[in-house]
Amino acid sequence: MKHAAGRNTELTLAIDAMGGDAGPEPVVDGVAFAVAKGLTANFLFFGDEAQLRPLIDRAKGLGGSKIHHTDNVVAMTDKPSHVIRRGHDTSMWRAMTSVKEGQAQAVVSCGNTGALMALSRTQLRMIEGIDRPAVTALWPTPRGRTVVLDVGANVEADENQLVQFAIMGEAFYRALTGVKKPTVGLLNVGAEDLKGHELIRTAARVLREADPDMAFKGFVEGNDISKGTVDVVVTDGFTGNIALKSAEGAARLVGGWVREALRGTINAKFGALFMAPGLRKLKDRIDPSSNNGGVFLGVNGVVVKSHGGANARGVASAVNMAASLARENFRDEVAETVKTVMRRRESITAPADAEQEIKAAAV
Repeated sequence: MKHAAGRNTELTLAIDAMGGDAGPEPVVDGVAFAVAKGLTANFLFFGDEAQLRPLIDRAKGLGGSKIHHTDNVVAMTDKPSHVIRRGHDTSMWRAMTSVKEGQAQAVVSCGNTGALMALSRTQLRMIEGIDRPAVTALWPTPRGRTVVLDVGANVEADENQLVQFAIMGEAFYRALTGVKKPTVGLLNVGAEDLKGHELIRTAARVLREADPDMAFKGFVEGNDISKGTVDVVVTDGFTGNIALKSAEGAARLVGGWVREALRGTINAKFGALFMAPGLRKLKDRIDPSSNNGGVFLGVNGVVVKSHGGANARGVASAVNMAASLARENFRDEVAETVKTVMRRRESITAPADAEQEIKAAAV
């Protein structure tokens, strides 16, 4: 494989170029945008070479990138089970295989989320001690960004899985930002210790008692996410996905109101000219493209899911995230921490279980 001059030959990213809503063009443009902004890496593009070759040839900074031709594409309507059985010659499958075989250190895809998750689990396998993967989302806050997980991989999660999500989220935030001790909270209907169901209260007790090294801050509420009250917010995929989509909808609603107000009268239009720098900054802060890219935590590899409708800037955000995580070895940290916490949990819960058995026998 040829490498472009000045390219970091130690990092290679696999790009599933065919899964996006608008085809490969915004994907290739997004990779080129990331390179133009300073990313140094090699790229393996998977998809229809007839479509990809002219796009890559015209893009700046992608000279030397290799195309792996595939005849088929995973459609958004394809069932994960169908992809597992018959999708071996799709761009998504081949991109994932390149990570499995060590040809690339991370994969980025705009394609079918369910299929990507299924391929991640079957090809890369789970980190030892992790029951299920979790999908992350980056949430803009006054303090920077908060990581929320899970936002869609698991409709339900028991107390052990919530604990695992917290450990993965902590390690992920540290790898992404360099913060040595990120703060962690469990999303609940109230911040008081007695709020919520037994499952989430048990998860909180385990995190407090079995993981004393974690900066666990207890329960947080929905409005604490946007406040940036903690660095990592942990919840199940059902609740997390609803919260994420609600926030995206609110951002678009407010953005629409601002545009409507600034176009309403001649004076408003003149005012908008003077406010242009501030408005551009506001647009950048609330633009979902700035935080595009959900990471599949828990699998033995770096897998980043870009939004299917992401533009070039959004794809670039996902590609940059994949590159940052590929340079960090946080999966070993997750595996070791999970082992330690679960071992401590057994010693914590054993006396309580014995006490319950004694009480039951007495009755």
